Amino acid sequence: MKTSLSTDHPTDSLRQLVREGYTKIAQETSAGGCGPGVSCCGSTPQEAEKLARELGYTVEELKALPDGVNMGLSCGNPAALAALQPGEIVLDLGAGGGFDIFIAGRKVGATGRAIGVDMTPEMLTKARGNIAHYRKETGFDNVEFRLGEIEHLPVADHSVDVIISNCVINLSPDKAQVWREIARVLKPGGRVAVSDMALLRPLPAEVLKMVEAMIGCVAGAVLVSETGRMTKDAGLTDIVLKSKAGYVEALTDWEDPLYKKLVGLLPAGAKPADYVTSLEVQARKP
Repeated sequence: MKTSLSTDHPTDSLRQLVREGYTKIAQETSAGGCGPGVSCCGSTPQEAEKLARELGYTVEELKALPDGVNMGLSCGNPAALAALQPGEIVLDLGAGGGFDIFIAGRKVGATGRAIGVDMTPEMLTKARGNIAHYRKETGFDNVEFRLGEIEHLPVADHSVDVIISNCVINLSPDKAQVWREIARVLKPGGRVAVSDMALLRPLPAEVLKMVEAMIGCVAGAVLVSETGRMTKDAGLTDIVLKSKAGYVEALTDWEDPLYKKLVGLLPAGAKPADYVTSLEVQARKP
């Protein structure tokens, strides 16, 4: 993808760039192919499993997934972070092909429900196509996928026990609105467990112009402190922000194509991990 990303793109244009990028990922992974390396812009099946194991997903969880669901788009393990319990209703923002939903569905069990929302029809087609396999393996009829934008969730007020999201909120052109929507749909006492990309310091202008960096969950990230502010402004409490530097360091060591390009755009001696981190966000609705 050669197009440059300008910071003056209207919101709809920015969203369309992201949608096109993830449409391509869905199509390429469905066809059995993907670019080299590991990152949240897509990975080969072998590298996607390597990344997932690094993030703490168990061998059993990964083996139980339908084929092609793990596309290497993760930067954390929110389903584990959420400590999901049987009977809970969990909502995944930007569910993609259903990777975290199919894991969450097993955790909440037959009396719970796992709902995935994604704005990319091709991702939803991929996810819905795997529901039959999931039902056969588990005996549960407890997962569904809805088309929608995370800034305008197709979910009723005060209806969800837990919200998870994996490397998605940073892609939104209106992150504050996403956090307001999170607060709207959570039940009182409901909780949030998000894994996302965040900045430790502002990125150089050259990086912000790269569409690859936006789709790869870097250029759309905001400072850790800003994430905390938006979470608080949305009315959430008990906010915990935990930086996980090892994720970016691992991708750099594995010579992920995006991070190799980033190294060339950073000041001499600087590393991607000096600027970018995987961030765990936990919070609760009063």
